[in-house]
Amino acid sequence: MYIALVWVCAVLLDRVFGEATRWHPLVGFGNIAKRIENMLNAGDATLLRLRGVIAWSAAVLPWIILVWVLGHYLSSYSEFVRFVFDCGVLYWAIGWRSLCEHIRPIGSALAEGNIEQARLKISYIVSRDTTALEADQVLAAGLETTLENSSDALFASLIWFALAGPTGVVLHRLANTLDAMWGYKNRRYRYFGWWAARSDDVLNFIPAQLTALGFSVLGLSARGFRCWFGQGWRWKSINAGSVMASGAGALNITLGGAASYHGETVLRAPLGGGAKPVAEDLERSITLINRLLMVWIVIAVMIGGLL
Repeated sequence: MYIALVWVCAVLLDRVFGEATRWHPLVGFGNIAKRIENMLNAGDATLLRLRGVIAWSAAVLPWIILVWVLGHYLSSYSEFVRFVFDCGVLYWAIGWRSLCEHIRPIGSALAEGNIEQARLKISYIVSRDTTALEADQVLAAGLETTLENSSDALFASLIWFALAGPTGVVLHRLANTLDAMWGYKNRRYRYFGWWAARSDDVLNFIPAQLTALGFSVLGLSARGFRCWFGQGWRWKSINAGSVMASGAGALNITLGGAASYHGETVLRAPLGGGAKPVAEDLERSITLINRLLMVWIVIAVMIGGLL
């Protein structure tokens, strides 16, 4: 029941206040991570791998230890203060309202036929090249990002709080941030960022599979399960593939296909199955995620009540 209460409070805080626009902790963490990388990202392949592990540890572990110590101290001081602390940490890690605020203007621009505005809005939240995207490609990118980041920006934080409290939340969020910064297979990060990429894969595996399970169940057909295992587990990232494939299956749409990253076009396998997506499917994807969030909260409350 405690977990369910913290979930509800953190989600409500996110809905009411959204993501902090000033003095966000991840901005400061990102600046520290950049300085660490500038000092250590040099050498041959073997040395870069080792330095990547050292850099990740130097960036993440001090904050994990701080949160763990602070949490234990607050527990002995006041249970109420500890509750407030837990809610604050989980709220800080959730970015669901922010994601919705980035996604909805894309759908509006596409519905109005304003492709330039849609390209600009999608460029804020994806790593692929957006300057030459057609309307259907912008839409696919928006849907894939919404589904994939529902796990990263919402469900994974809830799961890690249930598993390991605020320490687990901070571990996942910082690891996910470093993966976004260093987890690329280009010349600069291929070896240095390998640990950041692998650690994020491990930490996101359980949340991604539980999210995919939820999407598949809410799809009310076997399609989501078939897409989850038949497509998602064969995707280049099993975590992202599972969430996107099951979500597309639940929405009865087809995603995937060609996409351009850093000037290189990548042909990707299809995800989901069904109709070609339309602009209204962006809002449908948000509704699907909100329904799954409510299901998770209800289940947590029921389990808490039984225990």
